[in-house]
Amino acid sequence: MPRGPRLILPNYPFHVIQRGVNRAAMFVDDLDRHHYCRLLGRACSKQSVALHAFVLMGNHVHLLLTPSTAQALALAMRSTGQSYVRYFNTRHGRSGTLWEGRYKSCLVNTDRYFLMVLRYIELNPVRAALVASPQDHYWSSVRTHLGLARHPLLTPHPVYLSLGESPAHRADAYRHFLHAGISDVELANIQRYVQQERALGDERFQRMVAEALNRETAFRRPGRPRGKG
Repeated sequence: MPRGPRLILPNYPFHVIQRGVNRAAMFVDDLDRHHYCRLLGRACSKQSVALHAFVLMGNHVHLLLTPSTAQALALAMRSTGQSYVRYFNTRHGRSGTLWEGRYKSCLVNTDRYFLMVLRYIELNPVRAALVASPQDHYWSSVRTHLGLARHPLLTPHPVYLSLGESPAHRADAYRHFLHAGISDVELANIQRYVQQERALGDERFQRMVAEALNRETAFRRPGRPRGKG
């Protein structure tokens, strides 16, 4: 069955996941990670895509981005992906694809749902048992949001900026939010909405997206719909 078009609304954030083929490693060492970040930053700048958060794992990446046009996200991801595969194959003496199909993307409402996804992304290394604390994972945006560093690729989102009047207040508020953790329900919702590439938000947001794009936006439970009568 052919894949349907993505839910794309300019100037709304997207949670993007891209995995290595057969869950294979996408990064061998820090040189690979540095190069991926350079390519991502270059592509986002060229296509006017704001990068708000990221985490680089062994065999996948999570990104939180806002494209300025309907085509910008796809163009930035395509440029990053194609350039990185060429680099990776040349450097490591391999050939063929590196990605497990097309990247997954989920449209995210710009309110508490944005913060939920931000926390989900930056706690990923803790859930994977790579580190005990999120700030211990260098290849992540979390240190910027906690006021411990300033990553040049990142553009702070207005929802994050609304957490406090000063950088210190924002970092402190986000620290409390981050360490509160993610409930099982929240975790399941984020995962299933990005898997089905739907619109993550309240019913009002989903109706707005459905009307704007004339598309189904809510999560579909598996199985055939029941017949009437």
